[in-house]
Amino acid sequence: MSTSQKIFTLAMVRKTNALLLGLKKKGFGEGKWNGFGGKVEKDETISEGAVRELEEESGLVAKCLTKIGILEFEFVGDPVLFEVHVFDVTQYEGEPVETEEMKPQWFPEDGIPYEKMWPDDILWYPLYLKGIKFRGHFLYQGYDTILNYTLTQMDHLPS
Repeated sequence: MSTSQKIFTLAMVRKTNALLLGLKKKGFGEGKWNGFGGKVEKDETISEGAVRELEEESGLVAKCLTKIGILEFEFVGDPVLFEVHVFDVTQYEGEPVETEEMKPQWFPEDGIPYEKMWPDDILWYPLYLKGIKFRGHFLYQGYDTILNYTLTQMDHLPS
């Protein structure tokens, strides 16, 4: 079975001891809390895609992006491999606003609603919150069961 790859972004917005998550209102991941992101368009770089998606989904304009992780997601029976570039955003302009797709809300770092998120989040968020770069691969059965995964701390990530 040949696989094709799709490139996605995930922007994680942080302020002191708090994380901004969005409740997905429709589409893939509906009903789950997540960071902000989506598919990278043909005519943009990965970081440009991250900035655009963050603004479209939350109204915030990222002033500085730091790549913190790369995650690959495979779903049994789906030939498409999702490659997600995770960015830490601590400098931004604007206030979060609800959009058609997402309803943003601040959570304290010790109160992240993992039970209402993707099952892999609880595995890599601790690295992210400590500022540790990482690379991971998750194999899902459906959207709620991880069959296996790898998660590695990295000194450097490709840009």
